[in-house]
Amino acid sequence: MSAVSVDLAESPLGWLSRRPGPDGRPWIDAAQLAAAERLRLDFTKGGLTPRITQTWEATGSRMRRTGVRGGLGDLGDMAMEARARMNAALEAVGPELSGVLVDVCCFLKGLEAVERERRWPPRSSKVILALALDRLAAHYGITRVAAGPETARPRHWGTADYRPKIT
Repeated sequence: MSAVSVDLAESPLGWLSRRPGPDGRPWIDAAQLAAAERLRLDFTKGGLTPRITQTWEATGSRMRRTGVRGGLGDLGDMAMEARARMNAALEAVGPELSGVLVDVCCFLKGLEAVERERRWPPRSSKVILALALDRLAAHYGITRVAAGPETARPRHWGTADYRPKIT
């Protein structure tokens, strides 16, 4: 299986991660971008991207086996797990904010298009998207700074009486 990737130069998220806001920092930080890419990856692995070409497989073979072509019986385990992860993430974000995540992160819609479709005021989608990405990053456990113990004792894989040789 090949790696799934998106050219961030063409993505609205990539544009927002490079574009400075009024305070000089990017509109979307690294944690928000990582959370968005994780959601998009599950969307893609879950087979949720719309097909834009004709399916050339035999028409009768899969229908006899599963009953309904294109149904859940046709999905592999990896796709079903990706869909479950995506559904859990969107449920954690909440119904108010999950739609904008799907539009921008998964379908790669531009912010102006989202504002037009949802009849939002101009330039409001950046703020709403940032709030949604904050919740998504919290769900995934992605933080802006690494958190851990101040100090940790040294660890090694040897037995209790092991002493390294110094040469």
